[in-house]
Amino acid sequence: MTNALDAKVKKYENFLNDKLKADLQVVHKQRDEIYKQIADYLQLKRIIQTLIQNRNTDNKDEKNKIKTQMDLGCNFYCQAVIPDSRYVYILVGYGYFVQMTLEEALDFIEKKTKVLSDKSQVLTKDSAKIKAHIKLVLEGLNEIQNLNLNKTDKKKRNDVF
Repeated sequence: MTNALDAKVKKYENFLNDKLKADLQVVHKQRDEIYKQIADYLQLKRIIQTLIQNRNTDNKDEKNKIKTQMDLGCNFYCQAVIPDSRYVYILVGYGYFVQMTLEEALDFIEKKTKVLSDKSQVLTKDSAKIKAHIKLVLEGLNEIQNLNLNKTDKKKRNDVF
């Protein structure tokens, strides 16, 4: 009978370690990726809002021209000039970029961050469910192992008396 209980304990431990904990790691990784995307969109939103606020309305020739520095990689910067800052290209998904005005881009970013926030909430709920299952399996293992110990304790008591 102890062999059957040991096999059952091993089965639950394998399920816990191989399935539930692996699923929890996958859900957390997906959620972290969504949080990173949200942060990128919010940074883009701040940049676009800065562009809108700093529009030069005095000089018509220089109206949309911006001088900036561009990171080429490894913190190596070069000077760059953007001749027309009325439009931006935004990644809308699946590798497609769409040209939008600054106002359209702000609207898109609002909608995209809402969708990503909803996805992150779903993943957070999934994470909570998996954690609840882990706790349930751990409680079951604890109960099975205590039953096993109680039976051996009774045998020892019977043998002593």
